[in-house]
Amino acid sequence: MDISSPWWTALAGLLVGGIAGFCVFRARLCTFGALEDAMVGKDWRRMKVFALALGLAIAGTQALALAGILAPERTNYVPMALPWLGILLGGLLFGLGMALVGTCAFGSLVRLGSGDLRSLVVLMVFGAAAYATLRGVLSGFRVDGLERVALALPAGTQADLPSLIGRVAGHDLRGWMGALAVLALILPACADRRLWRAPRLMTAGIVLGLGVVAGWLATTLLVDEFAHPTAPQSLTFVSPVARTLFGLLFDQASLAEFGAGSVFGVALGAFAAARRSDGFRWEAFDDPREMKRHLLGAVLMGMGGILCGGCTIGQGLTAGSLLALSWPLAVAGMVVGARLGIALLMEGSFIHAVRGMIDAHGRWRAGP
Repeated sequence: MDISSPWWTALAGLLVGGIAGFCVFRARLCTFGALEDAMVGKDWRRMKVFALALGLAIAGTQALALAGILAPERTNYVPMALPWLGILLGGLLFGLGMALVGTCAFGSLVRLGSGDLRSLVVLMVFGAAAYATLRGVLSGFRVDGLERVALALPAGTQADLPSLIGRVAGHDLRGWMGALAVLALILPACADRRLWRAPRLMTAGIVLGLGVVAGWLATTLLVDEFAHPTAPQSLTFVSPVARTLFGLLFDQASLAEFGAGSVFGVALGAFAAARRSDGFRWEAFDDPREMKRHLLGAVLMGMGGILCGGCTIGQGLTAGSLLALSWPLAVAGMVVGARLGIALLMEGSFIHAVRGMIDAHGRWRAGP
């Protein structure tokens, strides 16, 4: 098969994204919804499903690395220096924006496929803010400001846990570390009997995890390194949404990549699932206040997603599959930002939201 055309990877992204969008819509699976369930309702089922997805992504990705198919150091997630400040701040902004919108970038694509016109507006503003941070007016602040605050790693060591721990231990422990992570992440979902009675949730988690692995394979095996040298990539929905928006407006050739294909695929997959289940509904903003909240959230997600290097899928699953050092930092920032956003929506102001979080933390520490 001739793989000289980059449209092959775009087609692979369309397929992987389409399956993911279809299954996630049917399962009503959402990262922000999972966090809200855990933080507010103390229901950890959907978080366990995302842990299942991460466990499968780690298993497949580390197997590809051990087999020599995927070189983690060639990806954008394991640089030689870790811009920890930008990652933490970006995760915080993304989590806060996600709470204001009510879902993440991936969830916005799923909602768009089901007829939610609010998500169309969110994705346009989100993509514009992300592109401005990636290559536009905000890129100087990102590159010359936040990314200069970085933790330099020892020479020859990449910013992932297997490389770092292997250097300290003097042995390659990638296989053992991957196996332990997989067991710790997959077992809680497998042991929860309630999840076995929710096959759509389990299927969506499995599809997301395997989709990350499929992305690494597609962008490794379907790329001609001489004609179109590109870094391996997988599922993520921040810079791909920005580049897709740019491609639709200015440069059609930039759509010939896995990320752009997956953006269209998720929306089309969700559309197919919505039509199949008679769940397609046109929806719009209820009032100006809701619109302002969504617009602010879209800007925060766009800026924050670029600063931290991905969304809840891009960092939470794709960077996590590599056991990248950016992964726990970005996820921690997103969780704190989402918690602050939930408190803000419930309390009505930042001051009351922070006070509410402090009081809730104090009650949790004190116990019943």
